[in-house]
This record gives sequence, structure tokens and C-alpha cells, in this order.
Amino acid sequence: MNKSERINEMMIFLNEKDSFNLKDLMEKYGISKSTALRDIEALERIGMPIYSQVGRNGYYGLLHHRLLSPILFDTDEVKALYFSMLTLRSYESTPFHLSVEALIKKFEKCLSTEKKERFQKIEKVFSLSIYQQNKHCEYLDIILQTAIEEKVCTLKYMKNCNEMTYNIQFFNITSNHGQWYATGFDMENNRPVVLRCDRISQIQINLEYSSQKLEKFLEMGSNLYKTNSSIEFEVEISEKAVDLFYKEHYPSMKLTFENNCHKIRGFYNTNEEEFIANYFLVYGEGIQSIYPKSLKQLIVKRLENLKNFVENI
Repeated sequence: MNKSERINEMMIFLNEKDSFNLKDLMEKYGISKSTALRDIEALERIGMPIYSQVGRNGYYGLLHHRLLSPILFDTDEVKALYFSMLTLRSYESTPFHLSVEALIKKFEKCLSTEKKERFQKIEKVFSLSIYQQNKHCEYLDIILQTAIEEKVCTLKYMKNCNEMTYNIQFFNITSNHGQWYATGFDMENNRPVVLRCDRISQIQINLEYSSQKLEKFLEMGSNLYKTNSSIEFEVEISEKAVDLFYKEHYPSMKLTFENNCHKIRGFYNTNEEEFIANYFLVYGEGIQSIYPKSLKQLIVKRLENLKNFVENI
């Protein structure tokens, strides 16, 4: 490891600490005391807020004031960060209190004029496939915070023009087709629910319910969504239809390949019949077989309803 690589790794290592001593650096990086001292001087020169506490139990401390010390990135890493920020432009709301345009401008100020112009040219010819989001999610940051802190919250939610009340512990936030969705465990009904974040009109912490560890929900995976009345299904699809599965599928589904056949296996619960029928309509002629027969009937019925609707327009 050369010096520049070592200095960069040291910044990442020390950003997680409040204090350290020379022995920490010497042991971790296999360097001498004099090299460790020179490295600390190098870190101070590039802006890392290090101070020394002298005395018998002396140490080096870091001034943490909500700003990370500068980290050195190579050209490809900078490009990746730049285009990651560009994807945020498609969202009306993010869980972060920031202006995306202001963030991009701040980032560009760290670049040389030549690199900035080059990045802007690349942006003109490099298109990212994204869905434009136009719904404001007022409480997205609070949803994220309560999920991380493993807290239960009470919220008001608009569903079919009616205001519903839920007591929920959130454990997953996703973006799908330009909308933010939050999955949480409904404490009253003892089941998971998926809510559109823009339909949440009020949210506050609830101390009545005991929260669960985040890992518990994540470890249960698709079994968390399964009920005693769940219906198992198996739909064989063509090879061309495999891309459709990877573009959109849900935790209750998985794709397998056996005996030269692609099969989507999973389950759906009561009251999810319309959802599952609509989902498989997208596959069209890519469907080879459907099990059980009741699922096939659901899809046929949905097609008939669409046919009647179009004929009566």
C-alpha cells in the first residue's frame, strides 16, 4: 500500500473514532512511529480536524461537528458519485433535507473547470432510465428515522378517499414506478402493510406498543407476508419474458430455472386477487402455463373486464 492509499484509508478509519493514539495507526498499518507522525501531519494538512492531548495519558482527538473529513476519490469513483446525485433529480421528495441542484453545484465546485465541463458533456449523452416522481412525501424523512431507530408510530393515511389510522413499525422503504412506498408491521392487525408515502397526512411516535428489532423483520423475508389462507402459485414463462420479472417483482415471488423451464413461484393472500391478476397480465403471450386453475380464471376474468371496458368506450 503506497502512502496516498494509506492516508485515504486512515481518513475512513479515523472518521469513525473520537480519539486514537500512535499505537493504533502503527499496528493497523504496520508502520513505524515516525511514519505515523508524518501521516498525521499529512492528514492535518488536507483538513482533518485533529488535535493532540498531551500528558501521561495523552492521545489524539477529532473534532466532530457533523462534517466528515475529506476523503480522496479516484476519477471513476467521482463519476459514480456524480451520476448517483443526478438520479435524485427525478424525485419530488427525498429522505434528506437538501436541494438536489444545490448539492450538485456544491459537488462541482470541488472539481477543476476541465473536469466539470467533461462531466456536464457526459451528462448530455448519458441517459438514466428512471421514473419521474411528482408526488410530494412530507414525512419521508420521519419514516426513515423511525425505521432506523426501531420506533412505532401512529399515522393518518388516505385510502379510497377515507382517512385510516395505523400503528406501524416501518422496516423497509422502496421506490417503484416513481412512487415512494414504506412497508411496516401493523401492530393492531399483526401483519405487514405497504403504504404509499405521499398518502400519509400525519405521523407521530407511539410509545404504547413495544417495537421489534429491525433484523427480525428482515430475516423473516417473504414469510412475513404469508397468511394461513395464502394461495401458492406457479407460472411458467418464456425466456423472453424473464426480463419482465427482473424489471418488477415482489417479495412473495421468486424465479427458478429447472428442466429448461423458467417458473415464477410464490403466493398471494385473500384480497390480493386483483393485484396478482393485473401483475401477470403484463407477461401476455410470455406465459406458458398457470397453476392453480383459480389463478388462471382470475386472469381470464380480468381480461374479459378490460375487453368489455374498451368496447364500451
